[in-house]
Amino acid sequence: MNFEFTEEQQMLRESLARFLREKYDFETRQKIIASDDGWSRETWAQFAEMGLMAAAFPEEYDGFGGTAVDLSVIMEEFGRSLVIEPYLPTVVLAGGVLRHTGGEQAKELIAQISAGEIVMGLGFAEPHSRYDLFHVETKAEKQGNDYVLSGRKAVVLAANIADKLIIAARTSGNIRDEDGISLFLVDKDTDGLSIEGYPTIDGLQAGDVILDKVKVPAASLIGEEGKAYTVLEAVIDKAIIALSAEAMGVCQKICDLTGEYTRSREQFGTPIAQFQVLQHRMVDMFIFKEEMTSMAYMAAMKADTEGHDTSIAASMAKVQLGKSCKFIGESAVQLHGGMGITEEMAVGHYFMHATMMDTLFGNGEYHQKRYERLTGLRVA
Repeated sequence: MNFEFTEEQQMLRESLARFLREKYDFETRQKIIASDDGWSRETWAQFAEMGLMAAAFPEEYDGFGGTAVDLSVIMEEFGRSLVIEPYLPTVVLAGGVLRHTGGEQAKELIAQISAGEIVMGLGFAEPHSRYDLFHVETKAEKQGNDYVLSGRKAVVLAANIADKLIIAARTSGNIRDEDGISLFLVDKDTDGLSIEGYPTIDGLQAGDVILDKVKVPAASLIGEEGKAYTVLEAVIDKAIIALSAEAMGVCQKICDLTGEYTRSREQFGTPIAQFQVLQHRMVDMFIFKEEMTSMAYMAAMKADTEGHDTSIAASMAKVQLGKSCKFIGESAVQLHGGMGITEEMAVGHYFMHATMMDTLFGNGEYHQKRYERLTGLRVA
């Protein structure tokens, strides 16, 4: 399989890497997290000016491409710099739903996303749903020309800073039926909607969304009523592939930081990088990083090729993400010693983000079982 980038993709990578290197170092990131907003609106606007939002959408939405590989180029660089701005929830998740469902409403909102004018979030998970997208207890009842939403969505990325939310709610069926799930666009200021916001362990903005008889017009329905499960599954699969690309960048940076540290840290008058047992561990880290890279690129390219099952590729990549992030992160912290978990050392922050990525959209164990279910193959 050819992993070479196009000229346009390579230019995008180089310009983004240069921007993040010059404007988004670790100290700058820490200051942004400590700010009142917890993220940088200025950086968000600069991302839009660079075309990063538009790059995730096809030309029919005035985008620059919209392929999974295009998105992977961006997400890998975001991973290297631990970017905390709400690109994944706004562009990949909410934007993915809009792109999948289409229509005039989608075109209008995607134009605003591409311009950096709005932040959005997708509320699909619930306190008891675990990783099952079809487990939806939140209800949406039709009342005249309106829908009334009641329920709770858990760990909605960017919920506390979003201008609009897309909420998955059940319009019919039982709580674990695939049929009967619908999607609704809800403004953050709608009566009855409240958000319990908090930062995640890796510094991202998130929140639980409480819907207490939230009334929205019928025009807020996104896509076909009761048929949202397939939309959610497709969007989450693409999000997993994007997350896998981000994991590439995280794993590479952890390896780089660990190499730098072991070359500068001396024990008995010798850099610890010269100790054979540590060299063996760093070689193992490199192998896990390369496995993550290969799996992420494979998943992105299969997602862009007709005839391949994106769900299978996504679950394969997520299993590898869990293995690589765990081994590389734990090894790096061990090689750094006690300093690896201090607030001042960047490697600990990368490890926290790696841990968060492992659980997001289903952990490795969940996706191994999903892979077995989709393929009929038993994985030892």
